[in-house]
Parts: sequence; C-alpha cells; structure tokens
Amino acid sequence: MRLRVWQDARDLYLLTWKAFRAFPFEQKRIASQQVASIDSIHRNISEGYCRRSIKEYLQYLNIAQGSVGESVSTLHVYCAADHISEEKFEETDALAYKLENDLKKLIGSLQEKQASNEWDDSFLIKESNESYTIRSDNPDIP
Repeated sequence: MRLRVWQDARDLYLLTWKAFRAFPFEQKRIASQQVASIDSIHRNISEGYCRRSIKEYLQYLNIAQGSVGESVSTLHVYCAADHISEEKFEETDALAYKLENDLKKLIGSLQEKQASNEWDDSFLIKESNESYTIRSDNPDIP
C-alpha cells in the first residue's frame, strides 16, 4: 500500500465512486461497471505484489494497466454522452493518465530486473515440511 501506483489507484477509485454514485436508476448498471473496473486496478496491483514470482507480478500489473485503459475509454464515452460533467471527467482522466504512466514505468523497471536476474524472492516465507508433521508428545495435535 506504500506503492505510489496503489495509492493513485485507490484515489482514482474514490474519484470514480463520487462521480458515478449519483447516477439515476436506469444508468446504475453502467455506473456499476465503471466502478468495478476502477476497483480492480488497486486489487490487481496488490495481488500481483503478493505473488511468488516477478512473472506473476508483471501479469497482474498488466491486467491493472488494461483496466486503466478500459476505464479511460469509458470515461471519454460517458463524458461525451453527458453522463458525467466535464469537470469530473478532467479530474478523473488526469489521475488515470498519471496512474497509467506510472504503471508503465513500474512494469518497465520490473521487466529490466527480470531480464538481469536482479529480482530477489527472499521476502517469501518458506515453510519446512516439519511444520506439518505430527508431534511425538501428543499425536492428536498436528
């Protein structure tokens, strides 16, 4: 949660929620889709970060990047259709643009580390099989 891209993704979600929560009933489905698309960005950043390999991390960051693109496209259409104000569009689009570019930089940096074998998975917790053996002092307690 200290990653700038995660913080920006969170802030983008908050802006989007504020812009789309007041949609009239007949437009709730499209508002819900936009909010869900934005919501998936910070979730994918987090899930990728917690994965076991740089390959998986990059996969989730690329999915997050795709969600940013989907969301920005939707913002343009909704603004053109007067579903959201120009002011809300500009504010949200500016943050999405920043997030998109920062994600590209993060992905590029990780790809460089991957190519040079600089990635260290030592942050992973590694358990031994001993943790799963039956204790000799009480066979009922694993």
